[in-house]
Amino acid sequence: MTLIDEFTESSAVAARVNGLLDDFLRERTTRETHPETRDVLETLRTFTLNGGKRIRPLFCYWGWRGAADPDAYADTDACADVVAVAAALELFHTAALIHDDIIDNSDVRRGRPTIHRALGTWHAGHGWRGESGAFGQSGALLAGNACLVWSEELFHANPLVARDDRARRLFARLRTSAVYGEFLDLVGEARGGRLNDALKIIRHKTASYTVRYPLQIGGALAGADDTLMKAYDTFGLLLGEAFQLRDDLIGLFGAPEVTGKDGTDDVRQGKPTALIALARELADPRQSARLDLLYGAPEFRADDMGALRDVVTATGAPEAIERMIEDRHTDAVRALREAGVERSALAELESLAAAAVHRER
Repeated sequence: MTLIDEFTESSAVAARVNGLLDDFLRERTTRETHPETRDVLETLRTFTLNGGKRIRPLFCYWGWRGAADPDAYADTDACADVVAVAAALELFHTAALIHDDIIDNSDVRRGRPTIHRALGTWHAGHGWRGESGAFGQSGALLAGNACLVWSEELFHANPLVARDDRARRLFARLRTSAVYGEFLDLVGEARGGRLNDALKIIRHKTASYTVRYPLQIGGALAGADDTLMKAYDTFGLLLGEAFQLRDDLIGLFGAPEVTGKDGTDDVRQGKPTALIALARELADPRQSARLDLLYGAPEFRADDMGALRDVVTATGAPEAIERMIEDRHTDAVRALREAGVERSALAELESLAAAAVHRER
């Protein structure tokens, strides 16, 4: 299942976000006087626009639609302002991906070389002094920082945001939560942990910044009352957890040509996923020994993936994770229905929720 269908309002919103980002990044590129900087900005623009589900912009937009007066979303200027806020969230996401790939030393993102790999290749192609890998990582760190600056610029220059202190506070929480989640992910790799530890990471790193806060930012911009904001909070956390649990399954069992990412990276680094944490808790002694041998092994190869999949499946963890996904999905949708979200927005949010948890990439 894809996140958005071709002819829905969500597809139109995603297209408008893409168009705004394209214009914004092209403008930054064309006004730059240094050719080397223009090359990097063009690489960054291509990375931002090619691929990605635009899930954060969509939840921001529909959070606004679910709380807005019908006259508000008929207002062209107001709608354009919400799309600009949504684009700011996507730029933050671009920064987070770039920095995450540096931390994980990943080679591929969205079926293409990661930014630090692309810049390393660019450095090598020029025959410049120094180590290309180190140059690529440093350049990508700066590229990610640029996206953070631009995200701030787009968000805080917005007239809707200027009038809404709640939205500004929520944007700060979104960014802080993502940083804390990334740090907890590092701790989990170094220390290991149980299922509850993995779920704490999910709440910070994925649930809050993917669904919860984008949805609430949209609601705040529309003047949502406390009851609806609480429903958005519940929906966002539950669906965000379900989204990441699906990612855990896709990471181990998905095909790289579909996911656009090499799953062996996470295995070699010993990523503290909920799937692996649960598999360890359910494993018998023989299965536990096999997991210890395979998961987190620096020499893990693609050829070993079948053996790891077999032992994880044998523990029963994938089926348990599927149940956790369905339970969270059901409870998330119930929270929205009970809050009396505007009918068309509710239907679209339910559709997005289903697509977020039933997908292959």
